[in-house]
Amino acid sequence: MINDTLFMMLMVGLIVSFAVLGMFIWGAKKGMFDDSEKMMGGLLFDSEDDLNDARRKEEKKKEMNSSVKKEQKKSELP
Repeated sequence: MINDTLFMMLMVGLIVSFAVLGMFIWGAKKGMFDDSEKMMGGLLFDSEDDLNDARRKEEKKKEMNSSVKKEQKKSELP
């Protein structure tokens, strides 16, 4: 009786563990743990210099994305 109970607890524990691991991997692949609002939420407590740095970083990121897209279009042309 004790062996059956231990075996059942082991199986249930393994199933639950793999289910949680699978949900974590699925969430990570879908971007559920990306905090895109982190910078915007921190604006309430930042100094003016920090805000200007954050704005410059966002502008630089947009410029990099647009330049990469332009280069991809150029490389696609025959």
